[in-house]
Order: sequence, then structure tokens, then C-alpha cells
Amino acid sequence: MHRPPPEDFSLKETSPHLGGGKVTGDKLTSTYDLVEQMQYLYVRVVKAKDLPAKDVTGSCDPYVEVKLGNYKGTTPHFEKKTNPEWNRVFAFSKDRMQASMLEVIVKDKDFVKDDFIGRVIFDLNEVPKRVPPDSPLAPQWYRLEDRKGDKVKGELMLAVWMGTQADEAFPEAWHSDAAAVSGHDGLANMRSKVYLSPKLWYLRVNVIEAQDLQPSDRGRYPEVFVKAILGNQALRTRISQVKSINPMWNEDLMFVAAEPFEEALILSVEDRVGNNKDEVLGRCAIPLQYVEKRFDHKILNSRWFNLEKHVVVDGEQKKKETKFASRIHLRICLEGGYHVLDESTHYSSDLRPTEKRLWKPTIGVLELGILNAQGLLPMKTKDGRGTTDAYCVAKYGQKWIRTRTIIDSSTPKWNEQYTWEVFDPCTVITIGVFDNCHLHGGDKAGVATKDSRIGKVRIRLSTLETDRVYTHSYPLLVLHPTGVKKMGEIHLAIRFTCSSLLNMMHMYSQPLLPKMHYLHPLTVNQLDSLRHQATQIVSMRLSRAEPPLRKEVVEYMLDVGSHMWSMRRSKANFFRIMGVLSGIIAVGKWFDQICNWKNPITTVLIHILFFILVMYPELILPTIFLYLFLIGVWYFRWRPRHPPHMDTRLSHADSAHPDELDEEFDTFPTSRPTDIVRMRYDRLRSIAGRIQTVVGDLATQGERLQSLLSWRDPRATALFVLFCLVAAIVLYVTPFQVVALLTGFYVLRHPRFRHKLPSVPLNFFRRLPARTDCML
Repeated sequence: MHRPPPEDFSLKETSPHLGGGKVTGDKLTSTYDLVEQMQYLYVRVVKAKDLPAKDVTGSCDPYVEVKLGNYKGTTPHFEKKTNPEWNRVFAFSKDRMQASMLEVIVKDKDFVKDDFIGRVIFDLNEVPKRVPPDSPLAPQWYRLEDRKGDKVKGELMLAVWMGTQADEAFPEAWHSDAAAVSGHDGLANMRSKVYLSPKLWYLRVNVIEAQDLQPSDRGRYPEVFVKAILGNQALRTRISQVKSINPMWNEDLMFVAAEPFEEALILSVEDRVGNNKDEVLGRCAIPLQYVEKRFDHKILNSRWFNLEKHVVVDGEQKKKETKFASRIHLRICLEGGYHVLDESTHYSSDLRPTEKRLWKPTIGVLELGILNAQGLLPMKTKDGRGTTDAYCVAKYGQKWIRTRTIIDSSTPKWNEQYTWEVFDPCTVITIGVFDNCHLHGGDKAGVATKDSRIGKVRIRLSTLETDRVYTHSYPLLVLHPTGVKKMGEIHLAIRFTCSSLLNMMHMYSQPLLPKMHYLHPLTVNQLDSLRHQATQIVSMRLSRAEPPLRKEVVEYMLDVGSHMWSMRRSKANFFRIMGVLSGIIAVGKWFDQICNWKNPITTVLIHILFFILVMYPELILPTIFLYLFLIGVWYFRWRPRHPPHMDTRLSHADSAHPDELDEEFDTFPTSRPTDIVRMRYDRLRSIAGRIQTVVGDLATQGERLQSLLSWRDPRATALFVLFCLVAAIVLYVTPFQVVALLTGFYVLRHPRFRHKLPSVPLNFFRRLPARTDCML
């Protein structure tokens, strides 16, 4: 028995004040109704005019400083400009306000000390409030004042208002909690953003044949194969069985391509002239934007392409060594009827085909409110103390979202709300929390820093009731080489709204993947390779966005390493199988108790029920389905009332041996010392030996069944054949109900009429020959 998980690792239901009111589980009806309202003071600095010159040279290099208590934000400065335009927005959190006056100061940038030009002061009690969808507040011109309050030359255009995080100025604003972050790159790395995955296609290259190849050595039979390269992906066909200058293959090569198509497909026909020595017989480059797109299983026309000795893709003039061209026969298409898998199918967030015209209508809307986190552990050290700069990433379908980064807080409050269209209820949304390591020029120090993972949560939409707001605090659990560790908790509000209940119910009868996956299925090896290529393309494209969604973040969200060997995961899967079989085992034990008359009353009732079902066989199926219906209704009282979450006991994360965890975190190929690798190899051999024994036993039982009629053991087969003849005659003349009753009553007979030795049929079966004795 495993110990129950600690209380800290469990899910906790909460009752936050969403949208300004306490959540009751019913649908709320205001904007940003799944998050708590956060009040901000917004200052929009638009431009200035008629600024006086302060320098000796008679020029002015102005910038604006917005100051509220200890918080201070500045605009960039302009060289020698008296009418600058900034159009910058500053946001100050009301929770952190410690002053009653707002100062907006215009200064002149100088080498020694910046000169004061003028200022505008606002009393916070007089600042107006704005609630979207009200139109934005119009900026006004304000005359600058000196420190004494007298009017001076120059005017500043400003807008100042109180608002919430629902304000459209919020995402691009400078925030007071980012005062410690300097530089444009640092500020860009902490803003919230919405990303879209690139549109992915499967590229099918059917290599049919080649003609008129010209090998350098014409005195030997060429061993020709085709190598295809698309970006970082390289595949090759087998060596043609037709060893001539007109080889044939008829082989499919599958690639992943992403729009916009930046790279051409490069095909090279090569001759294996020796060990590790290949001669290129010709190449061709095919731009993907001219490749035909296919949406169903109809066969497309094939094409001949000329092969050339040298191919230059970037528009330079092509060199030709010979005027006579070899040719290659291809059938190329971009497959729009498949879904390009970039996630594991067990928790995929999108199952639609690539081609938009094949999409089914939406069945609802998913809304996610990322409220806050509690008790985050320090992820890095700054100025001698632990600190965490946390942000969240959520992925569902092609849409990724990233919240803003909250600086130096173990209890960050985001209160950001996002929406996705839902096309299939049997999908999963993934929410991850990360520590931002790129705010203070981490990459510029010469060391490539990576954002640290704090934890993630998966929520399956089909486990949610429609139109209900779920507010829970989820544990953020991460597996380390030292064991499972709770990094904190994330507080989420989630609601799945169904637009058409009929459409959603209909989805449960549809295939999980698009129909091309069943009409022309891909092999398991192809799917593994293509998924790896898809995740590489998605992570590369998103890492080029601004701010970048970095490779380590994307790979963690997509569970890139989930297919690697893990002793812990293997144990967990074994016990999952045992959990599934436990019901069958329990029924078997119960039936054994019935047969042994442990409870005579129950056994007698089973006899009566068995007699009724044999006499009236038309009642068997209705009785089974009625029984299942009653069980389902009975269990409705104890249905789960909260979404699933990461389970340490199910994952065997809380009981894993340190060496098993060290093996799980090892690189591939291994980087551990030889003696440790030898020990692990021996352990794996012992496990494989047990599996081998079980597989051998299963094969033995199957071969014994085959040997019943194979005459391998002539006496056993003769006995079985005679038994079959007698049984056929008896069953032919005896009513089936009589046979069923006699058989049932014999199985349920009283223990007084039983003995502990195995039965005659079992003894006969165990004596049948198998092919075990033929194995080396």
C-alpha cells in the first residue's frame, strides 16, 4: 500500500471575488468576470511643445519622468527636439500607492546632471475613473509649472485616469512593479502576449523512379537511393532493387512543413559506390509554395523533374555540367486532411485537420482566468537573496498565451483572462508557470540562460460541467532528481460554455482524429519522427516572436521528453493496468466465494437467477444493461466535483528510488559513469528477463491451443477429436437449456462435492505440447 499524498499536494476549492462579486458557480455576465479586479492609475504621456532650451548650446534633449511616491517611470529622451512625441503609457498599481499626489516632470538630458524644465501635479482624489467599454480618455494640454507652482514656458499633453486590467492600455503599459527592470529588451520580455502556432502540413514525397542516370563508373551495377532534405529534416529511400540507370522505388517519405514555406525541398539521387562513400548523380530543388495541396485520399498526378549536378536555391544561376538531363518521377503533395501531431495524443489540445475547410463548427467557448500563485519557492539568487519572477503560459489549440511577468514575488497576482474556441470536448488545456531569467540581460553575460519551470497543470474539458465556474488552487509539482517537489500553488478560474449541446453529444460518436488517419494511416515510427519534427518547428518559430516564447518553455508545455524510458513511469503504468484489472479480479474472487458457498443465501439466489436467465435467455442483455444503468445512477451521487490534477501517488513520484530518478534525468545518450550505466543495464536486463518469461508463457498457452488439432501429440489430438464428436452428438440431441443448466449447477456445486486437485480438462491442457522444447 502506498501512503496517501500529503494534504499540500491536493486540489483546493476556493471562493474568490471574481469580477467584483463572489463566485457562486453560476455564469457571471461582465467582462473579465473570471478574475479579480485590479485597480491601476494610468498616465498616458503623449507629447510636448514649446519646450525651452536649457543647454549652453541652446538645444533641448527632453524626456518625461512620471513619479508616484517611490515609483518612477521615464520615457526615452530625444536629441535636440523641443516638440517631442512619446505616446507612452504608465500603470501604477493602486495596492502599492503610498502617495496622494502624482508628479509628471519634464527634464533635459545632460551629461552631468539633468536639468528641470517643468512639471504637472495631479491630486489622486481628482483623477477620473474609466470603465471599458467607455471610449479612451482624451488627452489634454497642461501648462508646465516650476517647483514653486508658477507657470513656465512649455506644454505637455497628458491623460490620467483610474482603470482596471481590462483597460486596452494595460498590455503595453510600463508597470510600477517593473521599476527594477531596465532596458527595452527587459521590458519586452515581461509583457503579456498571445501567440499562434505556425500552420503545419505533412509533406508526402512519393519517389517513384528515375531515368537516364549517369554514374561515373559505367562498368558496375549502380546501387541508387534518393535522399530528401527539408530544413533540418533528412530522409532517404532504400537502395533500389532495380540495379540499372533506370531505378525504381515507389516509396513514401513524410516531412513536416510550416507556413510560410521558407525552405525548398532538396532531392538528391545518389549512388553507393563504396563503404560510407556516395556519389551524387543529380539534384533538384522544389519550392513548397508550388506544391499541390490534397484534402482527401484521391491520387494526384505525378510529375517528372530534371536532375542537375549543381542546384542553387537562392536565385543564382544554375551550373550544368551536361546538356542531357537525368529525370526523377515524383508525386508530391501537402496533406491537408491530417492533423499534424505536435502533442501527445493522450492530452492533445487540438485534433483538427490542417485544412481549414475541413474543420467542424465550434461547439463552445473555453474561458480561463489566471488569478494568482501562492507560496512560490525562490528560483534564483539576486543580491544575496532568493527571488522569483513568475509568468504563466497556457496552450490550447493553436493559441498560446503568456501573462506578464510579476517581478520578485512569491505570491504574484496576474488576474488575466483569456478565451479559446472549442471544437472537441475531449481535449486538454495545459497551463505552465515559469521563472523569467531574461529580465536583467541574462543572455548578454555570455551564458545562455533558460527560463526555469515551476510546474504545470492539465485540465481535460470533458471532465468539466458546462456553464459552471471552477475556481481551484492547483499544486505546482515538479519532479527533480531528488524527488517530487511542490513549487507552490496556482489559482485558476475556468469555465466551459457549450453553444450547442446536440453538436457536442454528436462529437462523442465521431473519430478522434481526421478521417485520413484511418484511410491512410501513418506508422508508429513515422508518427514519432513527425511529432519530434513538429515540436522542433513550433519551438523554433515561437522562439523568434517578440517577446520570445523560448524553446525550453515550448518543449515543457508539449511534453517533448515523455517518450523516454523511465523506471518510475513504467511502474506507474503497470499499477494502472493492475487498477483496471482489479475490477475483473474482484469479480473473480466474488464468484469463487459463490462457488465455495461462503454465503449460502447469496449462492442460492445466484442459482435462482441463473435458472431464470437460462430458461428465459431473452432477459440476459436487458438485465445486464439495467444493472449498468442502476450502477451509473448510484455512482452519480459521488461524481467528481473538481477537475483532475497531477497525482503524485498515481505517478509513483513520491515513492521513486533516487537512482531511478537520476536515470530518468540522464541525458540521451547517457553521461553517467561506466559502473552506474553497467548497474542500470543489469537491472534492465533482469526486468526484461521477467517480461520475456511472461511473453514466453503466453506463447506456450497459445501453442497448446494450436496443438489440439495439429497431431503434434497424436494421442492427445485423437482424444480431443473423439471428445468433439461425442460432444457434437450429445449437444445435437440435448436441448441447449438443459446443457447450460447442468454446466452451471456443476460449476456452482457445493464444496462437499469438490476436491482440491486440478480438473480433468485442465490436466489435459497442461499436458499438450508447445514449441518451447524447440527453442535454443
